[in-house]
Amino acid sequence: MRKTKISRETKETNISVELDIDGKGKAKADTGIGFFSHMIETFAKTGLFDIKLDAKGDMKVDQHHTVEDVGIAL
Repeated sequence: MRKTKISRETKETNISVELDIDGKGKAKADTGIGFFSHMIETFAKTGLFDIKLDAKGDMKVDQHHTVEDVGIAL
């Protein structure tokens, strides 16, 4: 099985990802950005991999740090 756990912490964000690329499309994403969470879950479901993603970011400043750091972690 190809699985990994990744954490990324910066002064703007705290990202935690569990990824199983041999999964079945099970997904749980909490990014604090509704549409982005939905897209991550859809990406996993259609790609048939499992993902558990939790992202906390500086939403009062801007959402782009969260999106950027999730992309880097993935």
